[in-house]
Amino acid sequence: MTGANFSILIVEDDPAIALIISEALRDEAAQITTVATLAERDRHLALGLPDLMVTDVMLPDGDGLDSLPPALAAADVPVIVLSAQNTLDTAVRAADRGSYDYLPKPFDLGELIASARAALNRRRSAAALPAPLEASSPSHGLVGRAASMQAVYRTIARLASNDLAVLILGESGTGKDLVARAIHATGQRQNGPFVAINMAAIPRELIESELFGHEKGAFTGAVARKTGRFEQAAGGTLFLDEIGDMPVEAQTRLLRVLQSGEYNRVVGHAVVRADVRIVAATHRDIAEMVGAGLFREDLYYRLNVIPVAMPPLRERRSDIAALVEHFVAEGRSVGLPQRRFGAAPIARLEAHDWPGNVRELANVVQRLAVLARDNDVIGDDIDLVLGRMAAPSPPEPGDKADMLGAEVTRWARQQLARSAAVPLHDALADIVDAALLRTVLAHTGGNQLATARLLGINRNTLRKRLSEIGVDAGAFGG
Repeated sequence: MTGANFSILIVEDDPAIALIISEALRDEAAQITTVATLAERDRHLALGLPDLMVTDVMLPDGDGLDSLPPALAAADVPVIVLSAQNTLDTAVRAADRGSYDYLPKPFDLGELIASARAALNRRRSAAALPAPLEASSPSHGLVGRAASMQAVYRTIARLASNDLAVLILGESGTGKDLVARAIHATGQRQNGPFVAINMAAIPRELIESELFGHEKGAFTGAVARKTGRFEQAAGGTLFLDEIGDMPVEAQTRLLRVLQSGEYNRVVGHAVVRADVRIVAATHRDIAEMVGAGLFREDLYYRLNVIPVAMPPLRERRSDIAALVEHFVAEGRSVGLPQRRFGAAPIARLEAHDWPGNVRELANVVQRLAVLARDNDVIGDDIDLVLGRMAAPSPPEPGDKADMLGAEVTRWARQQLARSAAVPLHDALADIVDAALLRTVLAHTGGNQLATARLLGINRNTLRKRLSEIGVDAGAFGG
């Protein structure tokens, strides 16, 4: 591939290394310029920004990392950092300054070429986006410059030139779906379809039909052939969300498809080629599920070729201000009132633990747009919204007896207030059921289908019981 319109700036004071780099990247850009000092670099940048910069760290007139020009970050120009100082500190500094990649010297030429190609492919993809989409979502919805997010960006970039399977791990609300879409949008299959299926939302008896399709007459109600998600995603990406909720019997069928690259529709005989990239995601600990026999180990290794760990928001609090700005802009686009967040309210948000992660923060910003009493958000506004969103907290280990006693007292008083009887059998059933349901709902994030499955009951029975004992699944995120 030849980058007919790309330019690369190489900042390297060793003439031999500069020549090797420029020759290695000759096919990636139409124009390659090499300079040996920070002063020459800055003079060149003043004439126009390159599409990619490759820079050494230790240069004759200063540190190439500490002096990265703000203009590069503002224009989102990717920077590949090379350094003979192969230390963790150098790698962390490179990530903190927003570098696209970091390669310790002596570096592998093949790895350098692949990194440069991926960076330039990303710029080509970004340039091809319509202006409104690029303006509203410059990083495919992913926002943040924390080191943990830079690691995610780096992995996404390295996936651009291959079709390896990806397993995205992280708590609910961290943005796993955005990562899946970014992998598709920056990869080789970006012009193909992106098809998503949530395993937790599909009844177990219908999962194979949803994935692989079925022939007419496959089961009662199958009045015509149906194409499955594998077929719909042909040439593109299939996103298997909440893969940890996939029944074991369906896991076996999926494994066979991933091994052979072929499948049959339900009761069908024709062989269909699986031409998709697989990206899976889950909030569960799949390794732990494998150990418990709840997830096939061989399928886990097939899916977990490239793992991507999404950090919880409480571990990237420095990104909260940028995320708030992003969600305020999103609200503006749909007509929500505009609010301003000063340093004090941002600090209040940064102090919150965010059990719902980025999704919870987005919800808070939207609610503040409606509920804040003035254009300038204040701490009381945030306390009000966070207080309304607070979910029931699980009892502390040492308080179980007190909590049980409180539950018994609460239940009995409710009954007596209605002049109703307080039969012992009903008290035990209601109190135990309420405690169990709250625990499982907290575990599933309020997902009623997953909760019913774990309890061994159907969803209608669960809803009826929740209504009877007054447990609100919505308080747990569902």
